[in-house]
Amino acid sequence: MANRTMPVPAVRYERDANGGELLYRLRFRYCEKGRLAMLSHLEVAHYLERVVRRAELPFAITNGFSPHMRISFGGALPVGVGGTCEIFDLLLYRDVDPQAALTGVQAASVPDLMPYGCERIDRRAKAASVAYPKSTYEVVFDRPVASLPVPATVEVVRKKKTRVLAPRDFLIEAPSFAGDTMILKLASKDTGSLRPDVLVRAMTADTDVRVTSITRTALAE
Repeated sequence: MANRTMPVPAVRYERDANGGELLYRLRFRYCEKGRLAMLSHLEVAHYLERVVRRAELPFAITNGFSPHMRISFGGALPVGVGGTCEIFDLLLYRDVDPQAALTGVQAASVPDLMPYGCERIDRRAKAASVAYPKSTYEVVFDRPVASLPVPATVEVVRKKKTRVLAPRDFLIEAPSFAGDTMILKLASKDTGSLRPDVLVRAMTADTDVRVTSITRTALAE
């Protein structure tokens, strides 16, 4: 999607009284839905970098041989899982009004991957990837479901390695059901996380229930 060889603009940093670089941090919130929920986390990251460039925001860059945009992202969504509360943080070398920054990135975005909020935060605040370890997911099925069993364990295969996880170690509370919708609340651990699609697949494995969509609808500390 994105061209990683796009030129990096020259940056002239503002300086504090001690000569240090002054940096400003904005936190954006965006949705990822429709067909664009099928993008990988890396493809979404590349797309949002291009959005920032098109919006002509004064983004800071890293030092070193291969400088790149100082942008960081919240916890990755699995391919096929949408989100209405996703976040990314952007470091700027010049202060910009959050509403003006939001207007700029919205003009450069498409509806199914659209930023809808922006705020200025302390640059020393927790990184976007760890700021909100608790996630709420809305799972929609093809029919009403009263309940589904939570398996004692699930097998997760990643990079040809198999791990056995206990879902109850990651569930914040028992899943709740209303009509064709299930609400899952999962917490990420320092040792890893359990993907919602993996858990839902295990819960429906011995049934004829089919999943219509999975969407992350809330993040919490």
